[in-house]
Amino acid sequence: MDYRSQTIDASLLEDLTEILRLAIREDLDRSVDLTTMAIVPPGVSGSASLISRSHGVAAGIDLIDEMLAELDAKIQWDQRVGDGEAIEPGQVLSVLNGDARDLLTCERTILNVICRLSGVASLTRRYVDAVRGTKARVYDTRKTTPGWRRLEKYAVRCGGGHNHRLGLYDGILIKDNHLASRAAANGELLDPGQAVAMAKAFVASGAVKFEQPPMIEIEIDRISQLESALGAGPNIILLDNMSCELLSQCVAIRDTLASGVELEASGGVNLGTIGSIAATGVDRISVGALTHSAPVHDIGLDWKLG
Repeated sequence: MDYRSQTIDASLLEDLTEILRLAIREDLDRSVDLTTMAIVPPGVSGSASLISRSHGVAAGIDLIDEMLAELDAKIQWDQRVGDGEAIEPGQVLSVLNGDARDLLTCERTILNVICRLSGVASLTRRYVDAVRGTKARVYDTRKTTPGWRRLEKYAVRCGGGHNHRLGLYDGILIKDNHLASRAAANGELLDPGQAVAMAKAFVASGAVKFEQPPMIEIEIDRISQLESALGAGPNIILLDNMSCELLSQCVAIRDTLASGVELEASGGVNLGTIGSIAATGVDRISVGALTHSAPVHDIGLDWKLG
């Protein structure tokens, strides 16, 4: 059992449409491309190649049809690579052909989307490569750019990573702040097992209708909390900011008491530490940096007029 993987679906395309409409308003407001209108006469045709300037992973290329449709551009395109494919410096990703005025007005918006998503996919691939040979899987988080979450999580998938919950509505993740807030409200400090039992009772109550029961995950930050959490049978236990030594101990205890519960490591994860974390035997490693710290992938636009 796992969280839902983000694909190119109706919800993602709806988000893309909203982003593109905002991008158009940023560039054109309620006006026109002044420079292009002043300099480029109507009827000029052009061709522009999207070219990778460095090694990475493509993401967003498969969305060009939808982008051109929303931009209402008189442009055709020739796809050279697909999302999820490794790309190299100098490699042509796509060739856009059509009205030069439309190409000039649309180029930055198209590039911004593809560069951003390819950057997320490329960084994700580096993390995935760093745990290769272990059982650990690399997961994203909710530390995403507002409005871009589905697109960025799709890019994580293009890079070979896995998606954690999409939002607050499609999974239960009990953190220390939830337990502290309950204690502040009524003085009742729940241990991890009690909190998981409460979450299970809520799901079973029918207060919210589910197509399928949500994943239940609980965060702990001390090894002394582990047995209580394991005894309640959540899907996942999140081990927050634990050393590799403690992670290894948690894995051994889990293997003895509840082998079906997956363990997720979080906190202090970077490209220098993830290999050691994966070697402890945890099943999942969540990495906020996949989305909140990914640099854009450098993609240029080489022009040919006529």
